[in-house]
Amino acid sequence: MAENDKTATLTFDGKDIELPVHSPTVGPDVLDIGKLYGQGGVFTFDPGFTSTAACASTITYIDGEKGELLHRGYPIDQLAEKSHYLEVCYLLLYGELPTADQLEDFENRVTSHTMLHEQMQFFFRGFRRDAHPMAIMVGVVGAMSAFYHDSTDISDPWQREVASIRLVAKMPTIAAWAYKYHIGQPFVYPRNDLDYASNFLRMCFAVPAEDYEVNPILSRAMDRIFTLHADHEQNASTSTVRLASSSGANPFACIAAGIACLWGPAHGGANQAALEMLREIGTPDRIPEFIERAKDKDDPFRLMGFGHRVYKNFDPRAKVMKQSADEVLELLGIDNNPTLQVAKELEEIATHDDYFVEKKLYPNVDFYSGIILDAMGFPTSMFTPIFALARTVGWISQWKEQLSDPAHKIGRPRQLYTGATFRDYVEVENR
Repeated sequence: MAENDKTATLTFDGKDIELPVHSPTVGPDVLDIGKLYGQGGVFTFDPGFTSTAACASTITYIDGEKGELLHRGYPIDQLAEKSHYLEVCYLLLYGELPTADQLEDFENRVTSHTMLHEQMQFFFRGFRRDAHPMAIMVGVVGAMSAFYHDSTDISDPWQREVASIRLVAKMPTIAAWAYKYHIGQPFVYPRNDLDYASNFLRMCFAVPAEDYEVNPILSRAMDRIFTLHADHEQNASTSTVRLASSSGANPFACIAAGIACLWGPAHGGANQAALEMLREIGTPDRIPEFIERAKDKDDPFRLMGFGHRVYKNFDPRAKVMKQSADEVLELLGIDNNPTLQVAKELEEIATHDDYFVEKKLYPNVDFYSGIILDAMGFPTSMFTPIFALARTVGWISQWKEQLSDPAHKIGRPRQLYTGATFRDYVEVENR
């Protein structure tokens, strides 16, 4: 953590409190309030932690005003265009882009761990057939600590490394099997001769009676979806993983906690919500009606897939995702699909309408990813599991970074207590 000689002075209750100021490599300065309670007997109040840095990190940086997303300094649009998911995984995990030999070794290690312990099949079958795939993923990932005892000791660097590789390698298998179980089809085992994205698509869509030939355009689109969702700084699920990790929980429990948080519709369900909105609109002729509703402050309707809590400019991931969406739709020849026609016309209107331009409500990555996944044949129930699969490497990178930070301690947020003050217990007969 970079520091300088600057300090800030907080005057409270007639007392001046000096607060150190940390300067990052990029971004705003940070006031260090770690000793505020000890020196001033006062806490800060920041619902949602929107003005609080809970950790120091070297992994991902977002500038919402510029519409910039950097992984280890590399812009996401360059990584999505020129790199591929497993190379980005290496970058996030180890801090630098790999050499050719390092990348080959990393890909081989991931590929050799794609299979699940055979007994885990029975764990899947313990769920009801109509269980949501995210419910299955939370349970199965959490249960990995019961199957892989040799990689749960967080004090052992080698075990941390093995757990990291296992999670990246096995998550596509877990997600695909959750999908297969959900739709009542037999599990499809991974194949080591396929790349990461192609292997996932085959495990989802192949059946014993007929194999699935992976189209390279679809595989590339899926790889981009993975890449564009790999990490996104200290969002809700990442913060959950870090908080769980701070207690010393094993890596599988920490990632299961992240999956559970991602399941929330305000976090991981945005692309599903965007697609459901397009279906609600139904046909292009109804778009003006919904545009007016979106502008009406008294109408609860909101355009899903537009704007972003962090980005106050164009989502840097959206441009690449739009390119993939166009390629997939052209390949599959489904331009006449009513939902997709609505999406294209809505995108055109919203990007030129003064109301949306002024408020910077541009189409975001969720708007396009939902369209792609729907075109590929995935039901909306699989959108968030695919998000979880992609984000796993980001969670692991943040988990590893936290464990190696000498300043890390168990998370213990304070509160603004507004309940009853001290009162004596009253016997039941006297109440």
